[in-house]
Amino acid sequence: MNVRAGQKASSADLIDVAKLVDDYFAIKPDVTIADQKVVFGTSGHRGTALNGSFNEDHIAAITQAIVEYRRGAGIGGPIYVGKDTHALSGPAEQTALEVLAGNGIAALIDSNDGYTPTPAVSVAIINHNAGKAADAGDLADGLVITPSHNPPTDGGFKYNPPHGGPADSDVTNWVAARANEIIAGGLREVKRAKPNAGKFDFRENYVSQLGDVLKLEAIAGSQVSIGADPMGGASVDYWGLIGERYNLNLTVVNPEVDFQFGFMTL
Repeated sequence: MNVRAGQKASSADLIDVAKLVDDYFAIKPDVTIADQKVVFGTSGHRGTALNGSFNEDHIAAITQAIVEYRRGAGIGGPIYVGKDTHALSGPAEQTALEVLAGNGIAALIDSNDGYTPTPAVSVAIINHNAGKAADAGDLADGLVITPSHNPPTDGGFKYNPPHGGPADSDVTNWVAARANEIIAGGLREVKRAKPNAGKFDFRENYVSQLGDVLKLEAIAGSQVSIGADPMGGASVDYWGLIGERYNLNLTVVNPEVDFQFGFMTL
């Protein structure tokens, strides 16, 4: 075991956020190199701006490919967009919104420009599509901008189709292949415009429905003490409202958001 295991990170261990964001815009990927191609894992493309595996060209091309996929699939409703607390999520959201605007796609982002856990995006999609036929022209889908548990240097970009969950491999394989074609072609097919996204209260929509699926009144009545640690993640603004809304004896023990994740131990 490393002698520093369990200790807090020093400043020398932490990422340079400014350089990471600069590299997101500055480094142009070469998709003839395997490590710089768009590759979808668990429904999404992940990588870091530092080595050309997650950069602006990737996100512009992926978003354009998703626009083409959803049009071909007859998906004509809004696209719900949520981001997490990784440093690259904000820049990636900006890129995606520019491409969605350029293609005339209605996008919905958090009404407070906050962070959005993946399940909150899924619930928004499911709510929107409830009762609609599978071939309805106004079905919604979503983008979840997160590398999940990956390190602070990483970014992630995921697509959720109208069922609300992660896209199947038949969809992601098509999107990845098309995105790599677009990058190889110099992004000439990418349409961009000033973002014009609408607002949606992901947090209220999600928290208001928790009582329908969990017996929160029983938890409140038990007076059990709950400590909730968002661990710097996208749920940071959700736990407090959950406790307040359902009268839970709940304390948020670490509400800190830090792009460097400097509060974590090694």
